[in-house]
Amino acid sequence: MTDRLETMSIFAQVVDAGSLTAGARALRMPIATVSRRVAELETSLGAELLLRSPRGLSLTDTGQTYLAACRRILEDVAEAERNASGEFKMPRGMLTMTAPVVFGRLHVLPTVTAFLRMFREVDIRLELTDRPVNLREEHLDLAVRIGPLPDSDLIARKVGEICRIVCASPAYLAERGTPETPHDLAQHDAITFQNLMSPQDWRFGDGREEIIVPVHSRLVVNTAEAAIDAAVRGLGVTRVLSYQAADAIKAGRLVPLLQGFEPEPWPVHLLYEPRAMVPQKLRAFLDYAVTRIADDLA
Repeated sequence: MTDRLETMSIFAQVVDAGSLTAGARALRMPIATVSRRVAELETSLGAELLLRSPRGLSLTDTGQTYLAACRRILEDVAEAERNASGEFKMPRGMLTMTAPVVFGRLHVLPTVTAFLRMFREVDIRLELTDRPVNLREEHLDLAVRIGPLPDSDLIARKVGEICRIVCASPAYLAERGTPETPHDLAQHDAITFQNLMSPQDWRFGDGREEIIVPVHSRLVVNTAEAAIDAAVRGLGVTRVLSYQAADAIKAGRLVPLLQGFEPEPWPVHLLYEPRAMVPQKLRAFLDYAVTRIADDLA
């Protein structure tokens, strides 16, 4: 049984990595060993699980069904082991999570550090990234998500709301004037954070009240920090999420604009997978983080 569970784990890792070579590297095993274990698994099942080609690996229909069963079995075994080791009785073990880069640095990281000081038996691996992350595929316990949530079976706990905000430096506004409506942006230089909106036009309002205005993006960047820095330097008007510009606005380096025209705020949620038993490390962090982050965003 132990060998079969190990082989299931090898098979799942190879699929996740996309190739035998990448899977062997992730497992720190010789590729010959990994290849032999997968071939022996197919022989014992009497079924082909993987299609091999120069472009990589793909699952057969049988392979897809078997992989889903492997994941369930491996998770059940891991959960049983965590239960036996006491992980469900007290907060302990490794907690893995992800959050957007700036929001994570400003709101999640302070919460994590305070939590770790309180719970000495818990360790945390925090990945700050703005790319979409799949909890199941990347074996994460928790994700912080900003914006409307797609339909899924994940459990969501709301911690607050954030809004989009247009802003510019006092020096820029003194030189170019202050826009009073979104249409006034046509007379201004824009700095566009391309992960948030189009460099050609910005949208305001919602539904029937939506306004689409063309903008001239003098600078297009892929991080909010760069957009804010350029705006502070007086290059133009930028648009970011409220928490991203909060420090610069509080310090007087940026001035918020057109707030009455912004669409409805976006919700912020903590997401995790439904489980028969929620580990105490996750339950404890949720209880701690929901209140703390909500207070920060209030």
